[in-house]
Amino acid sequence: MKYDYLIFIGRFQPFHLGHESVIRKALELSDKVIVLVGSAYQPRTVRNPWDFNEREMFMRSVFSEEENRRILAFPLLDYTYNNQLWIKSVQQLVAGVVHNKIASKPKIGLIGHQKDNTSDYLTQFPQWEREEVANYKNISSTEIRELYFNNQEFSNSLNSNISILLEKFKTTKAYEQVANEFHFVKKYKSAWDNAPYAPMFITVDAVVVQSGHILLIERKAQPGRGLMALPGGFLDANETLKSAVIRELREETRIKVPAPVLAGSITKTQVFDDPYRSARGRTVTHAYLIELKGDKLPKVKGGDDASKAFWIPFAEVKPELMFEDHFHIIQAMVG
Repeated sequence: MKYDYLIFIGRFQPFHLGHESVIRKALELSDKVIVLVGSAYQPRTVRNPWDFNEREMFMRSVFSEEENRRILAFPLLDYTYNNQLWIKSVQQLVAGVVHNKIASKPKIGLIGHQKDNTSDYLTQFPQWEREEVANYKNISSTEIRELYFNNQEFSNSLNSNISILLEKFKTTKAYEQVANEFHFVKKYKSAWDNAPYAPMFITVDAVVVQSGHILLIERKAQPGRGLMALPGGFLDANETLKSAVIRELREETRIKVPAPVLAGSITKTQVFDDPYRSARGRTVTHAYLIELKGDKLPKVKGGDDASKAFWIPFAEVKPELMFEDHFHIIQAMVG
């Protein structure tokens, strides 16, 4: 074998014939294939409908028992606003697998196809050899998801075993949840069909912390109904960003702290502009860190777009329960 290990990183939403062709090539070239499944530990969304276990099941349904023994799959958490931390997590996962295995210095490679700027990660690991593979029939996971949730034909892009599993998935509550959000977002975007340019939205988010706790809400409406989120919302035409974040915070949490105190407790602000951060379209948010003092957490109550408002210890904030990129915003703002 040319390699002891080949690493393949992807989101596999869903696992299609292009992904299958890469792994089959990797099995020809290496003893073991390490598959790192990105966007793990996230809530179900239109962009990420299937969790890690489902995606691993899809992948393994394609290969033989002997091939599956040579494929090692691991969930990989996104670090949307900290690329160096994401690189470190990939390095640590691989190091945990290859340590003292096969050879004292195993030969490791990174396999994949550089299709656009979303594949820039392939250049981030100079310690590993690159194994470039050709694009397979221009298959797109985004197009497959669009066809799938529109109940249109897509099976020519997937292994037949996965097509069967995806049909079974349509009988689940999870499918119903994502399909409802898919059609909501589709209708939402249709309002802008006649705009001369793709719309861009400006929002604000409040990262309010006190005594090792953070203030969150439970979303009342689509998208992300029932998920935890930072208090925030869209900028009005007649207000500043700072005014907007205080207004949204007070509307959604009814926090028992005067507006001037909240404004005076802002210690940091940062822009978050990942192009895929919102299903509703290109949305740039301005987050404000508000650090409150005191030995008692202020009373809060859900209002406006929030069904609940509550304080939660930092250690209990789980990425799979957070709306959009709010978990990553919290990471960036408070560590």
